[in-house]
Amino acid sequence: MTKKTLLSASAMALALVAAPALAQDKLKIGMTFQELNNPYFVSMQEALNEAAADLGADVVVTDAGHDVAKQISDVEDMLQQGIDILLLNPTDSAGIEAAVHAAKAQDVIVVAVDANANGPVDTFVGSKNRDAGYMSCKYLAEALGGEGEVAILDGIPVVPILQRVEGCKAALEEFEGISLVTTQNGRQDRSVALGVVENMIQSHPNLAGIFSVNDGGAMGALAAIQGSGRDIKLTSVDGAPEAVKAIADGTPFIETTAQFPRDQVRVGLAMALAQKWGARVVPGEVPIDVMVVDSENAADFSW
Repeated sequence: MTKKTLLSASAMALALVAAPALAQDKLKIGMTFQELNNPYFVSMQEALNEAAADLGADVVVTDAGHDVAKQISDVEDMLQQGIDILLLNPTDSAGIEAAVHAAKAQDVIVVAVDANANGPVDTFVGSKNRDAGYMSCKYLAEALGGEGEVAILDGIPVVPILQRVEGCKAALEEFEGISLVTTQNGRQDRSVALGVVENMIQSHPNLAGIFSVNDGGAMGALAAIQGSGRDIKLTSVDGAPEAVKAIADGTPFIETTAQFPRDQVRVGLAMALAQKWGARVVPGEVPIDVMVVDSENAADFSW
């Protein structure tokens, strides 16, 4: 039997085992997002809906709007609706712990996606955020020839953002001629970031580069850079369509280290299903690789 035939046979066997269980009780999946006012999480929701449709499962989706109290309440509502799986994208890793315990008390499988949560989470699936920050800031420093003043446009202090900043600083420290002159918070929001970066540019006449912790903030930073008429290079993390287009168009936005939100939620759901179907050994953490997107590959990249 060839390897391909063996894999096909294994997949068929898994389907035959799983199908009766799904037929007896329609699977109900709940997912709570830290926000849905962001293309990154919208694409994740789209992938979840597609996967659920393939499974014939019901999906309940909520938007916490970065309010941990609302997110806890949303999880409580999902538990009352009898969800089997909770996919959790926490707005506050520590603050959501009580909701994780409540879900596990009802034998719900809990998988954290994109950002981890405190408490007895079954699996965490997330991007290599430290790598992403490192790769973007190394790219920025190299684009500046290893010399110049740079700034970090920070964001909401959740673990993925903190990891990106940590990775960025580690990369910048490798270049003796690079000086990190300021770190300011744009809250990952275009309009907030626009004002922050305008002030940043005015306060630092020799600023040569900016790293943004996400593409939403980066688009506000790009508008500020273009409005200033200054030659300031910009890098970021995410791989959002608008950012990728700006890079392809040859703007001061020169790079974004792309994440794969659709893959994260697909893998997260797969981990939950494996446990529901009786897998005894399921990874506690599944890191998802990231990828540099610049003028060389932007035209062909999409989430």
